[in-house]
Order: sequence, then structure tokens, then C-alpha cells
Amino acid sequence: MPKIVDHDQYRKELLSKCFDLFAQKGYGSITMRQIAQGMGVSTGTLYHYFPSKEALFEQLVEEISQQDVSAALAELEGTETLQEAMAALGRYLVKNEDYFIKWTFVWVDFCQHQDSKKMLNQNSVFKRANKRYQQAACEFLGVQDKVLASFILSFVNGLILEKLWGDETIDFVEQCALLGKMLTVYLQHDMNILVN
Repeated sequence: MPKIVDHDQYRKELLSKCFDLFAQKGYGSITMRQIAQGMGVSTGTLYHYFPSKEALFEQLVEEISQQDVSAALAELEGTETLQEAMAALGRYLVKNEDYFIKWTFVWVDFCQHQDSKKMLNQNSVFKRANKRYQQAACEFLGVQDKVLASFILSFVNGLILEKLWGDETIDFVEQCALLGKMLTVYLQHDMNILVN
């Protein structure tokens, strides 16, 4: 009897294995052959699921953005105030610091090897992932202000980049607590303007 393969599950398993390979070698330096060897599969198998290294990376972005949003929202679940939520965000960043630094490194390396016009394409996986992160930030804040959500994402990305560049003085919990205080004042100010 032939073995029944859940192709979607297998594709996800391949994606989870390739993250560390991209983090170790960098997007620009690793080949599909090296990725296949690192995962212990044939190059043919890899090409069966991913027609190119770029397609593999794009599917990795899609998968990771979905996982990131689910994990972050689960971590923040149960917080009642913005201050509590920001403290939880800081702890979440500390707990996953190594992952976020690796992912940022891989992302920057990928961007260096791409045409910026293509990356700005409205239908790109990168736009979809960014919208997913924006929506999660709105849900996290309990607002629909996409500019504010983008600000939060830029803040978090900036903290991670500072860590990537070796700034040991960055304290995620402290920085998120400060941002929570600033956001509380900002949102209260916005509410006062709407009321008056």
C-alpha cells in the first residue's frame, strides 16, 4: 500500500527546517542544493514544493508571519490594560530575542538581493505579511489606527535592529514599558479631542 503524504503538512515541515539554514548562511549565500542537503531531502523534492529559492523564501515569510501573529496575540492574551500588554510584549521579545534577531538578519539579507520595485508590488507576500502584522497591532491596541499600528511595528523592529547591531543596552521590557506610557497619554489625548 502506498504511503499517504499530507503535502501541505510536509511543505510546512520543510519551511520550518529551512529557517535556520537561511539564518546560518544568509539568503544570498545559500543555494537550493545546500538547502536540500541541509534538510536531508533531494533537490528534486525541494523543487517539487518550491520552484525557486525566492518562492521558498516567500512561502517562509507567509508561514512565519502567520505563526508570529498567533504566538504574539496568545502571549498578550489576558492583559487588561495597555501597560500590562506592553509589559507582556517586552517579555515576549526577551523570550524570543534570538529568533527575532535571526529573522531580522535573514530579512535584511533577502532585501539586499531584491529589486525594491518588486518588493513594493501591491500583491507581494511582503505586503500581505505587513498587513497581517498591522492588523495584529491594531487588535493588540484595540484601535483601528493603521498609522499607530505601523508606528508600533517600526518601534519593535527598531529595537530588534539595535540588538542585531550589538547594542547591549537595549532592554525590551524597559523600552516597551516606556512606549506603553507614551501610548496611554497619546490615546487619552485622542479620546479627549473626540469628546470635546
